Amino acid sequence: MKGLLVDFGGVLTSNIFDSFRAFCVDEGLDPDAIKRLFREHPEALRLVRALETGDSSEEEFGERFGELLGIERRGGLVERMFGHVRPEQAMIEAVRSARAQGVRTGLISNSMGAGRYDRSTFPELFDGVVISGDEGMHKPHPEIFRLGAERVGLPPADCVFVDDLRENCEGAEAVGMTAVLHRGADTTLPRLEELLGIVLR
Repeated sequence: MKGLLVDFGGVLTSNIFDSFRAFCVDEGLDPDAIKRLFREHPEALRLVRALETGDSSEEEFGERFGELLGIERRGGLVERMFGHVRPEQAMIEAVRSARAQGVRTGLISNSMGAGRYDRSTFPELFDGVVISGDEGMHKPHPEIFRLGAERVGLPPADCVFVDDLRENCEGAEAVGMTAVLHRGADTTLPRLEELLGIVLR
């Protein structure tokens, strides 16, 4: 494998759904209210997809999604939902180390608004960046994975892709990538070292 492509939220950060649960507790909701909406309410997923592709603003999303959640304070909703997310330093350093050892590195991320990223770090971490809201496409559609490989100058078959959602890993595998389902640095890093043939820790 010559390329390492990674998701952002839940891979280079702490678990997104842990932040969603903490947000629900802060708002006096059932801790699994957001997770349940995603599973049971088609409109919730439609709103997320529209935000991810840039077809909806954070303000529009907050108003509609807040209504589904049954909360009154809808301003800054996305910011509050992600308020408990923290950088995952072990994974960030692994990407930096891989790139320093000659691996082509890239980001493929479904965005939920432009403010979720510190783009000042991108030049030192990535050879190519694909963010759904910038491109008008989202994971797990095959086009976004092909674009990610193109941005790092490799065919998909030469790329490892890391994501915390199984459906996105399956989307990457459908275009020929090798996918790693991320459940923590302790299991992901050994697998990446095996696939890339380098030491990351």
